[in-house]
Amino acid sequence: MTRVSVRTAGLVLAVETPDGAWTRRVAHALPGEGESDMTGAVPDVEVSIGDVRARLPGARSPLTRGAWSTGDGSVVLEDACGSGLDLLVTPHLGTLSVVARPHPGPQHRALALAAPVRTELLHRAALIQYPSLWWAGCAGRVPLHVSALSVAGRGVVLAGPAGVGKSTLVRDAVRDGAVPTSDNLCVVEGRLLHGLLEPTRVEGGTGRRSTHGRREGGWSRRRPSVSADEVLVLRRGTEREARLVDIPAEDAVRDIVAGTYAAGELRRYWGFAATLALGTGRGPAHPGVEAAARTLVRGARTRALVLPHRPGTRLAQLLDESAGCTRIGA
Repeated sequence: MTRVSVRTAGLVLAVETPDGAWTRRVAHALPGEGESDMTGAVPDVEVSIGDVRARLPGARSPLTRGAWSTGDGSVVLEDACGSGLDLLVTPHLGTLSVVARPHPGPQHRALALAAPVRTELLHRAALIQYPSLWWAGCAGRVPLHVSALSVAGRGVVLAGPAGVGKSTLVRDAVRDGAVPTSDNLCVVEGRLLHGLLEPTRVEGGTGRRSTHGRREGGWSRRRPSVSADEVLVLRRGTEREARLVDIPAEDAVRDIVAGTYAAGELRRYWGFAATLALGTGRGPAHPGVEAAARTLVRGARTRALVLPHRPGTRLAQLLDESAGCTRIGA
């Protein structure tokens, strides 16, 4: 067995897998990011690949299609999130236990042959990401589809729809000395953002193939959490150079909320979280996304970053040069 511990979503996550394919899948999902030694860290979430059936009590009450409550606070999810994994999810005092049993059907085997990358992303979501997001939600944190990083000591949040260029901007900023917290997803409490650990995914990379023509990469260093000083909403423009303009906080809230609900990475999460809340009596049936977005932007500067079609925008330089901005919509 192989065991790995990391910091993600403001939690300590420990994953134990049989040596072989599952160990490699977890290593791909949780790339090394130069964290300090995790020896002795007490896990908040413990995930293992095992025999779910051997641990199931006899009595089960249906919650929804493919999900049951065991009566002792545990929830059984069959084919969780369409991944081909059966999960036994058990909240304890301070710790969440997740036991997974691979149980692929013919449709999962066909998908694994036709789209292996898609299968691996579903495994990541059901086994690692969604349990971490949900347990963080039980502590009052809310998932948002934003990137976060520290640029010259300032906490910067990047919001915008999938494909607008957040990951590329983060990658280039890191090359210029910024410290990343999240490439894609965070959980927030107030103005503090905790990054969900996952690989970087950008076009033109050299790592493993991912979706939409992107390549995956790891982190050379990473800050698990950062406080928001600036919220930048990314938009595409027609000019030759990038520009920053101040926008009302309400506009930033709308973009954050819309981007979160439109994100493919979270499409299956809402049902996952609602089912666990129903079966365990813990956490919100639906996270307070809009309220969290409003709290996040309160006190932070909110601006639109209008990107040109050509790559090469340097975030640190742009922030330094943007002391005087035109305010729109105020």
